[in-house]
This record gives sequence, structure tokens and C-alpha cells, in this order.
Amino acid sequence: MTLEPTVCFKNLISSVNLKGNNYWKRFQFEFVLCVCVCIPLLLLFLYMFICSLDILSSAFQLAGGKVAGDIFKDNAVLSNPVAGLVVGILVTVLVQSSSTSTSIVVSLVSSGLLDVGSAIPIIMGSNIGTSVTNTIVALMQAGEREEFKRAFAGATVHDCFNWLSVLVLLPLEAITGVMRLMSGAVVESFNIVTGENGPELLKVITEPLTKRIIQLDKAVIVGIATGQEVLRNKSLIKVWCQTRIMVKNVSIMPSENSTVQTTSLHMHSEKCTHLFVETGLSDLAVGLILLASSLLVLCTCLLLLVKFLNSLLQGQVAKAIQKIINADFPFPFGWLTGYLAILVGAGMTFVVQSSSVFTSAITPLIGIGVISIERAYPLTLGSNIGTTTTAILAALASPGDKLAAAFQVALCHFIFNVLGILLWYPVPLSRLPIRMARFLGEQTAKYRWFAVLYLILCFLLLPSIVFALSMAGWQVVVGFCVPCVAVLLCIVVVNRLQLQKPHLLPWWLQTWDHLPLWMHSLKPMDKIITRVTLCCRETRNNDHSRTSPEDLPQLSECEAEKNLAPLAQNGPALIYSFETETGAVFDSLNGKSSRL
Repeated sequence: MTLEPTVCFKNLISSVNLKGNNYWKRFQFEFVLCVCVCIPLLLLFLYMFICSLDILSSAFQLAGGKVAGDIFKDNAVLSNPVAGLVVGILVTVLVQSSSTSTSIVVSLVSSGLLDVGSAIPIIMGSNIGTSVTNTIVALMQAGEREEFKRAFAGATVHDCFNWLSVLVLLPLEAITGVMRLMSGAVVESFNIVTGENGPELLKVITEPLTKRIIQLDKAVIVGIATGQEVLRNKSLIKVWCQTRIMVKNVSIMPSENSTVQTTSLHMHSEKCTHLFVETGLSDLAVGLILLASSLLVLCTCLLLLVKFLNSLLQGQVAKAIQKIINADFPFPFGWLTGYLAILVGAGMTFVVQSSSVFTSAITPLIGIGVISIERAYPLTLGSNIGTTTTAILAALASPGDKLAAAFQVALCHFIFNVLGILLWYPVPLSRLPIRMARFLGEQTAKYRWFAVLYLILCFLLLPSIVFALSMAGWQVVVGFCVPCVAVLLCIVVVNRLQLQKPHLLPWWLQTWDHLPLWMHSLKPMDKIITRVTLCCRETRNNDHSRTSPEDLPQLSECEAEKNLAPLAQNGPALIYSFETETGAVFDSLNGKSSRL
């Protein structure tokens, strides 16, 4: 007997309204099945989803960890704030872990190779780089257009907040050093002593599985960054995991009347037991294997999670949950709801020890409509705060000589996120990240390829261009970035006026129609991508019982391409038509067949 979750909850709800012993027994039976089957499966998929994120991070570190260490090694470059910001973004994207990039920065500051002022832009960059994970997770919901729209908007609200905060706070920090001064004052005011490591609550659950797959020696990346060339040829894959020191007291009698007590130390190392302990493969090969397998597990678990959640959260159940999660406090305390959500996000991130895990976990819920983007925004802000508190606890576990610098860097991360929240949350009109994320979600709903373009531009191409410009000096960066930002601001202002008060604009600014189409629309690019995908798609056989080849006119390849062009223009790139060998076209959106 197979039990679909949809049937489970539908029957469960309907059975409550029925009377009689038979119906009550049926209700009890289905309730037990739901509790014993559906919920454990959901927890299993969630567990595998979180473990796959951990393995994905390890895969990126194996593939690009040493490159990240080499990037951090050039301290002269890191003294440039813009270059430091870009390095933080690229390194965090490479290793898929803001905690790893932050730990490298802490090590550089503690060893005296980098000062706190130069470390702050790198911390800002790591804040941006860590948001790429949930954006990738949102791509897995591209199958359903509306779900993809909501999920991508919910994921990119994190990106928008981080980018806007950096655009304001990085110049402010470069001019005034406000975060460095504030964190320095806190460090000097308190008598901070070395403490214990922060609790790793989630790792207690996930490590039994992930440690069986791969274990990494992250000290190699830190060592390369701090200039230890001897570690360059060492593998990141751990071979020896535990080292035990046994102490033995031995009595030696050099003479009959004297006895000497000696102590001997015996070191005993144990080999690791993970899958790749002695494979002989390079770090890059193991990283690529783990990357492919973790992405496969990640996609599978995410699709199953979304399917189960869609099935379970239907009808009255979904409405009840949406009302609870998205509801505000009664007037006049409604404004407190968002701040409570920030605290919830911070607490949950503190529990799972990763902002990427938390934001990636709520992305499917945003996609299916359980959590609104207005509620997801403060939860995301709270996750930013939560991940910094974990870094602060980790810094408190540093040795005494490194404690002050490590704590100050972690505190700068905390202050950056708090200042960002003060900029972009308290006043409803200042919540620009929500409006920006909605716009990005609408674009991905129209053109699904836009999501991939966004990832490449924001996390790879744009940082690389800015990094190259920063090598020429800050004058070049300012000369390039300031006009670009000014033009973007002007375009945004004009667009708002065109929608709300067009009469305030001169006639030539009331519409963009007089400009070439490619300058104010993505349709030309969509046509190109659509044409490429249609030309590259293999022809498929249609149902010959419906359409016979003899009944259709024989068209040349050129004529067929001309007839397909209007179909490509009417819809986005991923709403495609299948061209069959017989010349019939099957519209995958409308389910209709037509003849060329």
C-alpha cells in the first residue's frame, strides 16, 4: 500500500468532519500513517539536503581552496578596499563557505600580515559571496514559473541587501573607518578572555554521515594564505584524523640504592575512514566528483521536498500556516513582527551554524508560497546576524595573543550587518531590497535564462572587472564606477516618474520607445537565445497516428526556420515548441499541434 501525502492530508481533513466509529478509526489510521510516513520522509529529505550542502562546500574547497589561499597571499592587493571586497566575494564563491574565508582573514590579522582596516572589505565581500548558495538552490524550482518567480525573488533579496549595504558602507568605512573604530572601542572596553568553542549543534547530527564521505584539512588553505610554502604540495584531504598521546612512567634503577622516574611519550595516529582517504586521486578530481554527486543529491532532495510540501500544504492547512507565518501583531504592535522575525532568523541560524543552510532551507517555502517575501526579508536579515554571532564565539576560542584581533574582525562583521539593517529595514520606504528582488523575480519568470545570467554577472564577471580596474588604482575605479552608478540612479528615477508622474518629464523621457529595443528590453536577447535553443534541439517524432507525413507540405530548412521565428517571439526562451520530423509543431505550453 502506497500513501501519497496529498491523499493523506486530504483524507485526514475530510475524516474529521465525518461521524461514526468507522470514520473515526479511519481518521486515526490515516493520522498515524501521516505521522509515521510523511513527516519522517520530510525530515530525511531535509537531512540529506543539509548534508549535500556541506559536501558541496567541501567540493568547492577541494577544487578552489588553494587558489583561494593564493589570492589571500598578496597582501599588497588586499590593502586596496575595492580589491579586498572583490577578493572576499570570489574566495567565498570558490569555497562556498563564509566561515572558511572569515577564518582565513582572522588568521592573517592575527599573524600580523593584514591589519583590521584591510580585513573589513574582505568581510563585506564574504557576506555577498555566501548568498550565492540559496540563489543556486532557487534555480532548482525553474520547472514551475510562478514558484520560480517567488523562489528567485526570495533568494535574491539576500543579494540585494548585501550589495546595497556594501555600496553605502564601504565608501563610508574607507573615508571614516567607523566600523574599525567602533569594534576597537568595544575590544578595549571589555576584558575579553579566551573561552570555549561555540556550540556546533547541527554538525553533531550531520558529521556522522559527512565524515564518512570526506574530511578536509582546512589548515592547509590558511597556511598557504599566511605564506607557508611547505603546505603548497600537501593535499587538503585528511589522511590521519586522530592522534593519541600515551604517557608512561618508567622506573629505572641505575644502582641498587637509587631509583629514577622517567616519562615517555608515545604518539599513536589513526587513519581516517572516509571514502577518499587513499584513492590516489588529486584534490581537483575528488572535488569534481563530490561536486557532481552533491549537486545531484541536492537537486533530488530539493525536488522531493518541494513535492512533499506542495502535497502536504494544501487547502485549509496551507491557509492556516500562511496566516500564522505571515500574520502581523495586532495594532499598534504590528511593526514589532518584523523584528521578531529577525530574532527568529538569528536564532535558527545560530542553531544550524550556517546562514547558507537556513536561507537555502526557506527558499523552497518561499517558492510554494508558504512564506511571503515580506516575511522572508527579516528572516534573512536575522540569518546574517546569526552567522556573525557564531563567528564571534569562534573568535573567543582563539589563543590569548590572537584573541583581540580575531574578536575585532568578527565584531566588524556583526556591526556591518547591524548597520545594514538600520539602513534598509526600519522605514518601510527604505526596504529597497524587496522591490529589487521582486523585479528580478519577474524577469526570471519572463526569461528563465536571466537567472543564470544574473549569477554570472553578479558573482563572477562584475567582481572580476572591478578587481581588474582596482589594480590600476583607486582613481580608475572611482572614474569608472561613479558615472555608472550615477547613470543607474538616473534610470531608476526616470522609470519611477514614467510610471507615476510622467507629466513631470520632458516628452523625450516619458517613454523609452524612441531608443533601440535592445537598450530597454530583453526581448532581442531572448529571441537570440530562443533561436539558438530551437536550432540546437534535436527533432523528435510526433504521434504518427495524428499526423501523417504525406498530409504535410515538405518545407525546406530555411522555410521551417522562418515559420518557427514567430513562435519564438511570442514567448520566453524556455517556452519552446517541439519541431517534429514530419513538420508538425507541438506547442508545449498550450498542448496544441499545428502545421507549418
